[in-house]
Amino acid sequence: MKIRINKKIISLIIIIFITLPFLTKIKEKNYDNQRELMVDTQIESRGIYDEAVLKAMRTVPRHLFVTKGYRYQSYYDRPLPIGYGQTISQPYIVALMTELLCLTDSSKVLEIGTGSGYQAAVLAEITNEVYSMEIVEELHNISNETLKKTGYYNVKTKTGDGYFGWEEHAPFDAIIVTCAAEFVPPPLIKQLNIGGVMCIPVGPPFQVQNLLLITKKSEKNIETEVITYVRFVPLVRK
Repeated sequence: MKIRINKKIISLIIIIFITLPFLTKIKEKNYDNQRELMVDTQIESRGIYDEAVLKAMRTVPRHLFVTKGYRYQSYYDRPLPIGYGQTISQPYIVALMTELLCLTDSSKVLEIGTGSGYQAAVLAEITNEVYSMEIVEELHNISNETLKKTGYYNVKTKTGDGYFGWEEHAPFDAIIVTCAAEFVPPPLIKQLNIGGVMCIPVGPPFQVQNLLLITKKSEKNIETEVITYVRFVPLVRK
């Protein structure tokens, strides 16, 4: 049996294979432009001045940490759902909380609530030692894979109850909690270095909460400052 080869179809297939890499580059360039615009209009213009934070926000490909159905909204000024009742935070809030930590490249940071892995990636652009915990195992698996695919090998992840922190690697210079607790978990205070800081939303679930900056001056002297009002998904407990 003779098989007729349609030359037009073959030509079309060849064109697709030739042009596909160029189309991908154009798409990525478009995301780069959106990311620059995000930093200029949503972050820097609203008072975030830390150069390391601005550079990190310009570098991390947020669209790769967003579910495909919402990828076109990756650089909008809003949080987005990532499944399992969780969200990726608004870019400005990510930048604000990161700046409040006053990180250096030698800071050891603990994140409670890995989520999509985006906040951890931003931290990993600034410092070499990032630990991140996620209680939802499915999200932990997804975020861990995304972090590795995007080259953030300096982020160590774990699935577990973030209320108790990660004692094995304590003390930490900074702790960031990306979900709202009804009160500040004592184990997290204990795992802070003297002089260390913690940024955490505190308040009732699904309502307006206070974003707190906590500084551990000594074992008995803990300072607390209210930064702004926020609304985060609640801290999930086992």
